[in-house]
Amino acid sequence: MNRRIPRGLFVTGTGTGVGKTQIAAALANLLAERNQIVRPRKPVESGCRPEDGHLVPEDARTLQAASNTDEALERICPYPLEPPISPERASSLAGLRIVLDDLKAACLNGVAETDFLLVEGAGGFYSPLASGVLNADLAAILPLPVLLVANDCLGAINHTLLTVEAIKRRGLALVGVVLNQADPTGDPRINNPADLSRWLGRPVIVTGRFETDAANPGWMMLRPALAPLSDRLADGFRPARL
Repeated sequence: MNRRIPRGLFVTGTGTGVGKTQIAAALANLLAERNQIVRPRKPVESGCRPEDGHLVPEDARTLQAASNTDEALERICPYPLEPPISPERASSLAGLRIVLDDLKAACLNGVAETDFLLVEGAGGFYSPLASGVLNADLAAILPLPVLLVANDCLGAINHTLLTVEAIKRRGLALVGVVLNQADPTGDPRINNPADLSRWLGRPVIVTGRFETDAANPGWMMLRPALAPLSDRLADGFRPARL
Protein backbone atom coordinates (compact mmCIF):
# COMPACT_ATOMS: atom_id res chain seq x y z
CA MET A 1 0.00 0.00 0.00
CA ASN A 2 1.45 3.40 -1.02
CA ARG A 3 -0.25 6.06 1.06
CA ARG A 4 1.15 9.56 1.26
CA ILE A 5 2.03 10.40 4.85
CA PRO A 6 1.33 14.07 5.67
CA ARG A 7 4.08 16.22 7.06
CA GLY A 8 3.28 16.29 10.72
CA LEU A 9 2.87 14.34 13.93
CA PHE A 10 0.14 12.71 15.99
CA VAL A 11 0.80 12.96 19.73
CA THR A 12 -0.88 10.24 21.75
CA GLY A 13 -0.49 8.71 25.19
CA THR A 14 -0.69 5.50 27.13
CA GLY A 15 -3.63 7.06 28.96
CA THR A 16 -5.07 10.27 30.36
CA GLY A 17 -2.98 12.75 32.33
CA VAL A 18 0.43 11.66 31.06
CA GLY A 19 1.43 15.12 29.81
CA LYS A 20 0.59 14.98 26.09
CA THR A 21 -0.37 18.65 25.87
CA GLN A 22 2.84 19.85 27.49
CA ILE A 23 4.94 17.65 25.19
CA ALA A 24 2.99 18.76 22.11
CA ALA A 25 3.26 22.42 23.14
CA ALA A 26 7.02 22.20 23.66
CA LEU A 27 7.44 20.60 20.24
CA ALA A 28 5.17 23.17 18.60
CA ASN A 29 7.21 25.98 20.10
CA LEU A 30 10.53 24.43 19.07
CA LEU A 31 9.30 23.85 15.52
CA ALA A 32 8.00 27.42 15.23
CA GLU A 33 11.40 28.59 16.42
CA ARG A 34 12.90 26.57 13.56
CA ASN A 35 10.84 28.53 11.00
CA GLN A 36 8.13 25.91 10.64
CA ILE A 37 4.50 26.98 10.15
CA VAL A 38 2.91 24.84 12.83
CA ARG A 39 -0.80 24.08 12.61
CA PRO A 40 -1.81 22.67 16.02
CA ARG A 41 -5.00 20.66 16.20
CA LYS A 42 -6.87 19.20 19.15
CA PRO A 43 -10.09 18.52 17.24
CA VAL A 44 -12.14 17.48 20.25
CA GLU A 45 -11.50 18.30 23.92
CA SER A 46 -13.61 17.44 26.94
CA GLY A 47 -13.44 19.03 30.37
CA CYS A 48 -13.72 22.56 28.93
CA ARG A 49 -14.83 25.33 31.27
CA PRO A 50 -17.62 27.79 30.45
CA GLU A 51 -16.55 31.39 29.97
CA ASP A 52 -18.77 34.23 28.68
CA GLY A 53 -21.20 31.77 27.16
CA HIS A 54 -18.51 29.72 25.44
CA LEU A 55 -16.54 26.60 26.31
CA VAL A 56 -12.79 27.20 26.61
CA PRO A 57 -10.52 24.26 25.60
CA GLU A 58 -7.47 24.86 27.77
CA ASP A 59 -5.28 22.25 26.07
CA ALA A 60 -5.99 23.77 22.67
CA ARG A 61 -5.28 27.22 24.04
CA THR A 62 -1.91 26.01 25.33
CA LEU A 63 -1.08 24.67 21.87
CA GLN A 64 -2.21 27.96 20.30
CA ALA A 65 0.08 30.02 22.52
CA ALA A 66 3.08 27.72 22.15
CA SER A 67 2.79 27.57 18.35
CA ASN A 68 2.93 31.34 17.88
CA THR A 69 -0.01 30.96 15.51
CA ASP A 70 -2.66 33.50 14.59
CA GLU A 71 -5.24 30.76 14.02
CA ALA A 72 -8.50 31.09 15.92
CA LEU A 73 -9.04 28.74 18.84
CA GLU A 74 -12.22 27.51 17.13
CA ARG A 75 -10.11 26.14 14.27
CA ILE A 76 -7.62 24.45 16.57
CA CYS A 77 -10.42 22.85 18.59
CA PRO A 78 -13.79 22.96 16.80
CA TYR A 79 -15.45 20.53 19.24
CA PRO A 80 -15.05 21.70 22.88
CA LEU A 81 -17.11 19.70 25.37
CA GLU A 82 -17.85 20.46 29.03
CA PRO A 83 -17.99 17.16 31.00
CA PRO A 84 -14.51 15.91 32.04
CA ILE A 85 -15.16 12.44 30.63
CA SER A 86 -14.40 10.64 27.37
CA PRO A 87 -15.19 12.85 24.36
CA GLU A 88 -17.40 10.14 22.90
CA ARG A 89 -19.59 10.13 26.03
CA ALA A 90 -19.44 13.90 26.46
CA SER A 91 -20.56 14.54 22.88
CA SER A 92 -23.38 12.04 23.28
CA LEU A 93 -24.62 13.82 26.41
CA ALA A 94 -24.50 17.11 24.48
CA GLY A 95 -26.58 15.63 21.67
CA LEU A 96 -23.69 16.09 19.25
CA ARG A 97 -22.75 13.34 16.82
CA ILE A 98 -19.14 13.64 15.65
CA VAL A 99 -17.88 11.09 13.11
CA LEU A 100 -14.41 10.24 11.86
CA ASP A 101 -14.72 12.29 8.67
CA ASP A 102 -15.60 15.35 10.78
CA LEU A 103 -12.42 14.96 12.82
CA LYS A 104 -10.25 14.40 9.75
CA ALA A 105 -11.68 17.50 8.08
CA ALA A 106 -11.13 19.53 11.25
CA CYS A 107 -7.48 18.47 11.41
CA LEU A 108 -6.79 19.31 7.77
CA ASN A 109 -8.80 22.55 7.66
CA GLY A 110 -6.50 25.43 6.79
CA VAL A 111 -3.35 23.28 6.54
CA ALA A 112 -1.15 23.89 3.50
CA GLU A 113 1.18 21.27 2.05
CA THR A 114 4.22 23.08 3.44
CA ASP A 115 2.76 23.45 6.95
CA PHE A 116 3.52 21.16 9.86
CA LEU A 117 0.34 19.51 11.16
CA LEU A 118 0.58 18.76 14.88
CA VAL A 119 -2.41 16.79 16.17
CA GLU A 120 -2.95 15.94 19.82
CA GLY A 121 -5.41 13.19 20.65
CA ALA A 122 -7.54 12.92 23.78
CA GLY A 123 -6.63 10.26 26.33
CA GLY A 124 -4.84 7.11 25.23
CA PHE A 125 -4.33 5.67 21.76
CA TYR A 126 -7.38 3.42 22.14
CA SER A 127 -9.50 5.95 24.04
CA PRO A 128 -12.91 6.77 22.47
CA LEU A 129 -12.68 10.08 20.65
CA ALA A 130 -16.08 10.41 18.95
CA SER A 131 -19.03 8.27 17.90
CA GLY A 132 -17.49 4.85 17.27
CA VAL A 133 -14.07 6.45 16.79
CA LEU A 134 -10.84 5.80 18.69
CA ASN A 135 -7.77 8.04 18.68
CA ALA A 136 -6.15 5.23 16.71
CA ASP A 137 -8.72 5.65 13.93
CA LEU A 138 -7.95 9.36 13.52
CA ALA A 139 -4.19 8.78 13.50
CA ALA A 140 -4.62 6.08 10.85
CA ILE A 141 -6.95 8.01 8.53
CA LEU A 142 -4.70 11.07 8.35
CA PRO A 143 -2.23 9.08 8.45
CA LEU A 144 0.43 10.65 10.65
CA PRO A 145 3.52 9.24 12.32
CA VAL A 146 3.00 8.91 16.06
CA LEU A 147 4.79 10.19 19.14
CA LEU A 148 3.85 8.21 22.25
CA VAL A 149 3.86 9.84 25.69
CA ALA A 150 3.89 7.71 28.85
CA ASN A 151 4.01 8.56 32.53
CA ASP A 152 7.28 7.44 34.11
CA CYS A 153 5.75 5.33 36.86
CA LEU A 154 5.18 1.73 37.87
CA GLY A 155 3.28 0.05 35.02
CA ALA A 156 4.80 2.22 32.29
CA ILE A 157 6.54 -0.71 30.61
CA ASN A 158 3.33 -2.69 30.17
CA HIS A 159 1.28 0.33 29.06
CA THR A 160 3.97 1.50 26.63
CA LEU A 161 4.64 -1.87 25.02
CA LEU A 162 0.92 -2.53 24.56
CA THR A 163 0.42 0.87 22.93
CA VAL A 164 3.48 0.51 20.70
CA GLU A 165 2.12 -2.81 19.46
CA ALA A 166 -1.26 -1.19 18.77
CA ILE A 167 0.42 1.62 16.81
CA LYS A 168 2.32 -0.87 14.69
CA ARG A 169 -0.81 -2.95 14.07
CA ARG A 170 -2.39 0.18 12.56
CA GLY A 171 0.52 0.40 10.14
CA LEU A 172 1.73 3.69 11.62
CA ALA A 173 5.31 4.82 12.11
CA LEU A 174 6.45 5.35 15.69
CA VAL A 175 8.61 8.48 15.83
CA GLY A 176 9.55 7.99 19.45
CA VAL A 177 8.51 7.38 23.05
CA VAL A 178 8.60 10.10 25.70
CA LEU A 179 8.72 9.17 29.37
CA ASN A 180 7.20 12.15 31.10
CA GLN A 181 7.45 12.62 34.86
CA ALA A 182 3.87 13.74 35.33
CA ASP A 183 3.78 12.12 38.79
CA PRO A 184 6.81 12.71 41.08
CA THR A 185 5.97 9.85 43.47
CA GLY A 186 7.22 6.33 43.00
CA ASP A 187 9.93 3.87 43.96
CA PRO A 188 13.36 5.39 43.14
CA ARG A 189 14.64 1.91 42.24
CA ILE A 190 12.44 1.87 39.11
CA ASN A 191 14.44 2.51 35.93
CA ASN A 192 11.85 2.68 33.18
CA PRO A 193 14.12 4.45 30.66
CA ALA A 194 16.70 1.68 30.72
CA ASP A 195 14.16 -1.15 30.76
CA LEU A 196 11.96 0.33 28.04
CA SER A 197 14.96 1.09 25.82
CA ARG A 198 15.98 -2.54 26.09
CA TRP A 199 12.51 -3.86 25.29
CA LEU A 200 11.95 -1.41 22.43
CA GLY A 201 15.44 -1.73 20.99
CA ARG A 202 15.75 2.07 20.84
CA PRO A 203 16.36 4.89 23.32
CA VAL A 204 13.44 6.75 24.83
CA ILE A 205 13.18 10.48 25.50
CA VAL A 206 13.11 11.32 29.19
CA THR A 207 11.81 14.60 30.62
CA GLY A 208 12.20 16.02 34.10
CA ARG A 209 9.50 17.00 36.55
CA PHE A 210 7.72 20.24 35.66
CA GLU A 211 5.17 22.57 37.20
CA THR A 212 2.72 24.75 35.28
CA ASP A 213 1.45 28.17 36.22
CA ALA A 214 0.38 31.31 34.40
CA ALA A 215 3.84 32.87 34.54
CA ASN A 216 5.80 29.72 33.76
CA PRO A 217 4.15 27.26 31.38
CA GLY A 218 5.40 23.76 32.07
CA TRP A 219 6.19 23.04 28.45
CA MET A 220 9.04 25.57 28.55
CA MET A 221 10.94 23.25 30.86
CA LEU A 222 10.51 20.33 28.44
CA ARG A 223 12.14 22.05 25.47
CA PRO A 224 15.73 20.85 26.09
CA ALA A 225 14.72 17.18 26.20
CA LEU A 226 12.71 17.52 22.98
CA ALA A 227 15.11 19.73 20.99
CA PRO A 228 16.83 16.83 19.16
CA LEU A 229 13.46 15.45 18.05
CA SER A 230 12.32 18.87 16.85
CA ASP A 231 15.53 19.15 14.81
CA ARG A 232 14.74 15.86 13.08
CA LEU A 233 11.17 16.91 12.37
CA ALA A 234 12.15 20.37 11.12
CA ASP A 235 14.78 18.86 8.83
CA GLY A 236 12.07 16.98 6.97
CA PHE A 237 12.11 13.64 8.74
CA ARG A 238 9.59 11.32 7.15
CA PRO A 239 9.07 7.67 7.99
CA ALA A 240 9.05 5.18 5.15
CA ARG A 241 5.87 4.81 3.12
CA LEU A 242 3.50 2.09 4.32
